Order: sequence, then structure tokens, then C-alpha cells
Amino acid sequence: MREITPTRSAVLELADERKLMRQGYEFLDEKRMLLATEMLRQLGAYRELSERVAVELKIAADALAAAVERHGLDNLQVYPVPTVPSSSPGSDRKPFLGVGLLAIGAFTGTAGVPPRAIDPSPEARACRAAFERVLRAGAEMGVRAGNLERLAREYRRTERRAKALENVLLPEVEEAMKRIDEQLDTLDREDAIRARWSRRDAERA
Repeated sequence: MREITPTRSAVLELADERKLMRQGYEFLDEKRMLLATEMLRQLGAYRELSERVAVELKIAADALAAAVERHGLDNLQVYPVPTVPSSSPGSDRKPFLGVGLLAIGAFTGTAGVPPRAIDPSPEARACRAAFERVLRAGAEMGVRAGNLERLAREYRRTERRAKALENVLLPEVEEAMKRIDEQLDTLDREDAIRARWSRRDAERA
């Protein structure tokens, strides 16, 4: 910390500075708690999605097996598909303590009508629908993972600032105040001794 001239006004300025630092630390500490709470919420949602993806993958694998059994792998590979993606995930961004969090919205878009299959089947349609559900759940997992990464980055930044205030800046200010108080006490004692000597010299004269 910079060298400070030991005066009463310097002590008052340092006291104001310490008060602001403590308020800043309390804000950062509260922000840490809110970020940690949101991270746990996002993590819970991510785990639920992970379990859902595992289930949807099993369903999709079974649907694929049924479609392959019905059409054969070569025929299934050329089975007509929509001319445009059947839907696309919309995303909404909402700020949370300065962190932009994403949320998957409803899938939007109009499905193109695929050419008529030579040999249409419910197995092929079920296979397509199953893998669309897998893609949606995967997109949601990606959004949650991105949110967790952004929240963790902001948490680490907030943690560094809070620790800097708690372990470095506040102790420096308090140490400076203590040192100035000691210097002022010493100066007061010296002034008192000089005044006493001056009175004594005046009485002797």
C-alpha cells in the first residue's frame, strides 16, 4: 500500500475506504452464493437430461433395428427425408448476475414434405421421430453445459475478487490504519512531553 501521511483525516479516509471494501466483499459473497445455487440447479437439469438422452438413445436404437429389419440397411439409407429440417430449436437468452444464460425454446419451423417412399412403413417413421427426440435432448444438454461453463467462469472470477478483498486489500487497509493510529499516539505523547518541558522551563525561568 502507498505511503500515507499519519493524520486524523487519513484515518477517516481509510475508514471510509474500508467500509466500501466490506460492502463490496458482502456483495461478492452474496453473488458467489447465488451463482453456486444456479450452478446446482443447472447441473441437476443436466443430469436429468443425460438420463433422458440415455433412454431416448435406447428407444432410437430399437427403432433403428426395427426399421433396418423392415427395409434393410441399404434401403433405409435412401428412405426419403424432409426437404428441410423438420424443426429448429429456438433459444432465449436471459441475464443472470451478468451471465447470459440460454434456454431452449420450442422447436419451430415447418417440415418440408418428403417425397413419397416406395415402401413406406411405420417402422421408418418411428425411427425418424426417435432420432429427432435424441437431437432435441442433445441440444438441450449442450445449452445446459454451456450455461454451466459460463456460470463456473463467472464464479471463479467472483471468487478471485472476493478473496482479494478479504485476504489482501482489507488487511492492508486495517494494517495501515493501525500503523497510523500508533504513529499518531506517538506524536501525541511527544507533543505532551514537549509541552510539559516547555512549562517546566518557563517556571524555572
